[in-house]
Amino acid sequence: MASFASNNYGLVLLFVLYSLAMLGMQVANGTKDAPTLFIFGDSTFDVGTNNFLMSKSKANFPYNGIDFYHSFPTGRFSNGFNTADQIARQFGYQQSPPPFLTLERNRYIFQKSILQGVNFASGGSGILRDTGSLEWGEVIFLGNQVEQFSSVRDNLTEILGPVKAATFVSKALFLISVGSNDFFDFARNESGSIHLGAEEYLAVVQLTYFSHIKKLYELGARKFGIVSIAPIGCCPAVSSLNGGKCVKALNDFAVAFHSTTRDLLQRLSYELEGFQFSLGNSFVMTTTILKSPSSFGFKETRSACCGSGYLNGQVGCIKAQNASLCAKRKEFLFWDWFHPTEIASELAAKTLFGGGIEFVSPINFSQLAYS
Repeated sequence: MASFASNNYGLVLLFVLYSLAMLGMQVANGTKDAPTLFIFGDSTFDVGTNNFLMSKSKANFPYNGIDFYHSFPTGRFSNGFNTADQIARQFGYQQSPPPFLTLERNRYIFQKSILQGVNFASGGSGILRDTGSLEWGEVIFLGNQVEQFSSVRDNLTEILGPVKAATFVSKALFLISVGSNDFFDFARNESGSIHLGAEEYLAVVQLTYFSHIKKLYELGARKFGIVSIAPIGCCPAVSSLNGGKCVKALNDFAVAFHSTTRDLLQRLSYELEGFQFSLGNSFVMTTTILKSPSSFGFKETRSACCGSGYLNGQVGCIKAQNASLCAKRKEFLFWDWFHPTEIASELAAKTLFGGGIEFVSPINFSQLAYS
């Protein structure tokens, strides 16, 4: 999550126009039976939401997007496509559906566009309402993203009628990648719940997560593709402050979060008729790479490709602030101080789409979508 904010209206307008142009490409390249995608979460999935916010968590400036179309910095925290894009590409789309805030500002195409999916993810956000606000300013937490989907759901009913809209939503794939920022905030004592111990805080996070997912179910969602937390204690922003070593406490949160999320989803599948899920274990996926990086084509798994300071992990990827930029981006696991490179996101998406139960369970995203 970059700390440099660009609030230039012209850049926002340019991004809107660019997003609309890319929307046609996204629609045109979806396979005939590709599921509609509704995408929620944080900066791992954000494709430009935060461009519209008074937030320090932005990526709409170089070197971000250097490997995207025309080297355009769209607001993705990546050198190119991010994980949301890469999952969409597995289903035959060119990229993720556009941000809700892009479509909301262009009402004349809003109803047509939402039939192709919407991305609600916001960099710096989390499961809890206050997550990210002290560190990054304005972000859209998961509960508000669900409220935005509620307005989309109302429009779908208006377009299709109640029966067809319910069927349409039930067949869509709801992708969620969130939780890291809740635990970063706890580690910084910015959670608003600093009086809680680690176990109690985790319980509050999961109870809140339960309410958000159940609300989506009540709005008609049935298929949930959930991405759990990677070993966040190993990202350059954290390890650079720990002598280059991973921070065990944060990684322990990631392991516990996966376990409690699995239990949560299993409970929902027992209680709610038609509820289906696929849970990606990002911790295991990433640690597998860390144990044998060369097996996956990586030569650098500690330092970020782009940034400043030790391990390029002490300042974000900001060209205007003289960030250093690696030449061989396909050899790096980390793009910036928090986020994976495009190639790492592609590897993750392929694993989520077609991987075995050691990485994604009880079924993978492909099986979930076409079940």
